[in-house]
Amino acid sequence: MNKSGTEGFVSTYINRRLSRPLARLLSKTPITPNQMSFLSFVVAIGSLLLFMTGHNIWAGIAVQTSSILDGVDGDLARIKNMQSKFGGFFDAILDRYSDFAILGGVTFWALRFETKFDDVVVLSAGLVAILGSFMISYSRARAEVSFGKPFSGFMGSLASRDARLLLVMFGSIVGHGAATLVFLATITNLIVVLRVFAARKGLG
Repeated sequence: MNKSGTEGFVSTYINRRLSRPLARLLSKTPITPNQMSFLSFVVAIGSLLLFMTGHNIWAGIAVQTSSILDGVDGDLARIKNMQSKFGGFFDAILDRYSDFAILGGVTFWALRFETKFDDVVVLSAGLVAILGSFMISYSRARAEVSFGKPFSGFMGSLASRDARLLLVMFGSIVGHGAATLVFLATITNLIVVLRVFAARKGLG
């Protein structure tokens, strides 16, 4: 369940245009926010299976669908007045597993179906992209614990999860999984380094 103050551009201006109407529709059903969080996770696992079987275009679509569904839980919680600390915790945990499944899927697809890059380069990029994805989330959460507030503005939204998943979708659809991994590996870890300097100066 994303907090509006830490949402990225993609979530605010693209995903919410779909997730909010869907949440309003689901508010008339017994479906709970935590069930939507789990459904987002299931779709992410589905993208992994699609990547592994070579269906990169459908896998990319599944990745973005998972991202949109990830916004439904928060909207649904607000509409149904079912917001809880556990819900946020549960969603964050499932997001990390989803990120691993998605980036692992892209890595597998690039290794199996792309021939433009050396396997060592692809595997290294995949592992570093996964690490960077986790560290983006960890650095934000750690800032909240250590400083009492998350990163704000440009430093908070750059390389946000919604933007990363949209990039994965595009990279998958056009068949450039390895290049996508290299870019994600670079940008996520660069942002983590910049956040360290921002934290040293009192957060950006």
